[in-house]
Amino acid sequence: MSTSRFPRRVYDRGEEPDARFTLANERTFLAWIRTSLALLAGGVALEALGLGMHPGFRHAASILLIVAGLLTPVQAWLGWMRTERSLRESTPLGPPWIAIPLALVVVATGILVLLGVLLA
Repeated sequence: MSTSRFPRRVYDRGEEPDARFTLANERTFLAWIRTSLALLAGGVALEALGLGMHPGFRHAASILLIVAGLLTPVQAWLGWMRTERSLRESTPLGPPWIAIPLALVVVATGILVLLGVLLA
């Protein structure tokens, strides 16, 4: 067990898991990063393009998407660490803490966009 791997608080525990599980965890991390990029791009595009929406609703929807896009990499990192530790210690995996808030943000953004289009 090497102590030079980062982060130590993940790699200094338990046994080395099957590489397939570690790689699957890494793919999940990257999926959260892609989700973050999509949220950021959506927020920027919504504000930049205007799309003939009511400005207040457009601005609020853009801010929601951008904030969600900024928080999602935090989930990616913390989730990767938590899962890697669970794999190393053979303990149950926990759920992503941002899943429900992110779903609510997407619903709220959809409602804001709908209202923005209808009230334009």
